[in-house]
Parts: sequence; structure tokens; C-alpha cells
Amino acid sequence: MAREHDDSMMNNLYWWGIPTLFRCPQGAAEGADIVLAGVPHSTGNGTTERDQHLGPRAVRNVSAVQRRVHDAFRIDPWASANIVDVGDVPLPRANDNEASIQDITDFYKTIDAAGARPVSIGGDHSITGGIVQALGCGNLTGGEPVSFLHLDAHTDVFTKVDHFLGAKKSAAHWGAYLADQGKVDPKTSMQIGLRGHPRTLDWLQPSYDYGYNVVTMADYRKRGAADVISQIKEVLDGRPVYITFDLDCLDPTIAPAVSNIEPGVKGFDIDEAVELLRAVRGMNIVGGDVVCLMPTKDTPNNITSLVASSIMFEMISMISENVT
Repeated sequence: MAREHDDSMMNNLYWWGIPTLFRCPQGAAEGADIVLAGVPHSTGNGTTERDQHLGPRAVRNVSAVQRRVHDAFRIDPWASANIVDVGDVPLPRANDNEASIQDITDFYKTIDAAGARPVSIGGDHSITGGIVQALGCGNLTGGEPVSFLHLDAHTDVFTKVDHFLGAKKSAAHWGAYLADQGKVDPKTSMQIGLRGHPRTLDWLQPSYDYGYNVVTMADYRKRGAADVISQIKEVLDGRPVYITFDLDCLDPTIAPAVSNIEPGVKGFDIDEAVELLRAVRGMNIVGGDVVCLMPTKDTPNNITSLVASSIMFEMISMISENVT
């Protein structure tokens, strides 16, 4: 018992030992239930806010503090499932966005073939395109397109121009091109938390045109959490669900170190965001990602990295509950 206590104490000290994600063993996807991966990619954003490739390392450095039991679910996810850290996606052409998106897709195809469910830390939001090009209509989904639970301040369904500052499969385009490819079904997907003063008044129109179920932050405040959660459950019921969580959906006071921050309209607090995530508890969650962490702009106590790891913990816990 004393040794077990000592091991538990050490494994929760983020500053001790080798910084794998959540202190999980390094390994391959074969035989794993859940794989944790870093996607250190930041050329899909196209802005000067490119330090998002440092996100995976920052979360590895602090995530051990979130190696906990889930009190609300009454489970120990680390004991419930075989969870390994498969490392970072190799991106030898990191300054070439299109090449990198293909490298991401190739990496996740091996994970999908192994039947392991990935929970990833980015990286800018273009990584979702690379990941879902592999998972959509793949092994984990049973050949079906995924359905998104997408929490974000922005739609990322950009159709006005064919690139964003040179990046074609950019952080602003994946919601559109994945639908064009048939990798995602917009009509059974939710986009929640969209806010801020847009560049054009028709900024939501592409999402409507594709058939996404859109809940802006103004809608959420008006309708209330219970009504939105009811819609999530109805829309995503019976579908292979992929969760993509942009940290900018949170209020900047909670997650200050994000790219494309939207300070003019209050974002979600952490309890609201977690409540929305838990709406898909018990569903067929095939994977998830957390994106847009900017560790170089974080507070000295790494609060945004810690928040990112807590969101990953929620995804891991929901998937581990359903491992058979």
C-alpha cells in the first residue's frame, strides 16, 4: 500500500519524470484502446500566431497533474482502458501546410486501422482536417462519415476564397472540404459557441449552406444549456462522434493563450464547456482533439495548458467508459 501511494504521488507531479501525455506509457496503436498524440503543426493558421506547434510539448509537461480518477463518472480511466502515448506526428515538411496535412492523415490512418481511438493535442485547427481525412468513412466509424461536436468561436467553414494566406487546407477550411469529401456529415454535426464581431455579415452562411447545426454563443445564452444539450443528444444520437475543441470557445479569462482570441463577447466558462462535452457521454466517440494552444502567451502557471489537458481528460474518460 505504501508503494502504491508513493507511485501515485510521483505520477501526479508534472515536474517529475519523462513527460508523456498524462504519464501514459509510450507505445504503438496496436492493442491500445485509446491513443494520445501530439500534432505540432502551425502553418495551417496562416497568421503570425504560429506558436501553436508548441502546444503538444506544453501539455506533455503539465498533463500528469490531470492523471486522476473521474469523480463525476466514478471511474479510473487509466485502469478502465489501455491508453498509450504514440508520440507526435512527424512533420518533416512543417512549413508546407498541404504536405503536413497529408502527413497527419497518413499517421492517423495507421491508428484507425489498429482500432484505437485517438485523443490529440494540437497544433492549429487545420489538424482536424488531416485527422478526419483518415477517420471519416474508416475502420472506427464502420465506413460512415463522422459527426462533429465542434466547440469553437469560429465556423472554420471558409468558402469565400480557396486559401487562407497561402494555406489551402487551412484552419479556416476544414469544415468545408471534409464535407465535400464526404468525411463528415454536416446535417448530423453541431457547431457551438460561435461568437465575436465577424469580418462579413454573412459569416455563418457557409455553415448553413452545408447543413451544419449552428448554435452561436448568443443562441446558447438565449436558449440555455439544457435546450442545447437536448439538441446535441438528438442530432448526434447513433452516430460516430468526433469531438473537436478549439480553446478559443472559452472565455479569454479562462484560456488566455489561444490563437485568434475573441475578447469582445464572453465565451464559455469551463463548467459550461464540460457540460456540453458530456452531452455525448455514452455515444460512439471515435476520437477528439484540442487545438489552438499558444504556450508562449500563457500565464506563468501554464493555466491554458492545464485547461487543455483537463478537456482532453474529459474526452479520455468518456471514451474509456465504453471500452469493451
